Amino acid sequence: MSNPSIESLPQPAAAPQPKSPPSLKVNEIYFSVQGESTWAGLPCVFIRLTACDLRCTYCDTTYAFYEGKRRLVEDVIADVLAYDCPLVELTGGEPLLQKNALPLMTALCDAGKTVLIETSGAHDISKIDPRVHRIMDLKTPGSGECARNLWSNIEHLNRGDEVKFVIGSREDYEWSREQVRTHNLAERVQTVLFSPIFGRIKPVEIVDWILEDKLPVRFQLQLHKFIWDPKERGV
Repeated sequence: MSNPSIESLPQPAAAPQPKSPPSLKVNEIYFSVQGESTWAGLPCVFIRLTACDLRCTYCDTTYAFYEGKRRLVEDVIADVLAYDCPLVELTGGEPLLQKNALPLMTALCDAGKTVLIETSGAHDISKIDPRVHRIMDLKTPGSGECARNLWSNIEHLNRGDEVKFVIGSREDYEWSREQVRTHNLAERVQTVLFSPIFGRIKPVEIVDWILEDKLPVRFQLQLHKFIWDPKERGV
């Protein structure tokens, strides 16, 4: 009688591999004043995450495309809480490219923080904790990324959210005006923001157009670019 081969004998089950603790690639964490949205002017802790899959023509944070360090989510939370500031924002890059941004936001809400997220209109916002205030950027033609807008996101917007249009030309303005009217955005969200591309268009042009059309939107400037040098990081 032949001996069974080693391969035919029952093999012990492989020991389960321990899961690595959740982490994120973080570009920077800093304390400043909020420069945009209805929260402008308030002290805020910013968590800037690494990576973006869009290449907008006016991007002012290209350094966040690749620069950053891998950090444990629990360490990021500890750093944020150490500032003892009630307002926190996730930004990028594009924060929704990293799946662990979702539990990070939930943990910060659980800690009693008011949490904002700045995200493009190119990624699904439906899985974000409902306590988070979503500031969603719909990309205009002048961004070069208009085709990437995920229009199904509009159905997930609510009165706690804001929609931003970054405008660099009359074409951008007219396109944005059409989206506001077509999707009834002024009724759907808390605020619709019209923001000029810094250095590309005179702010007064957009203001004149808004007033002429009696458009129910809020004009905004990027406050941090007037407080500090426009190229300054960590502000």
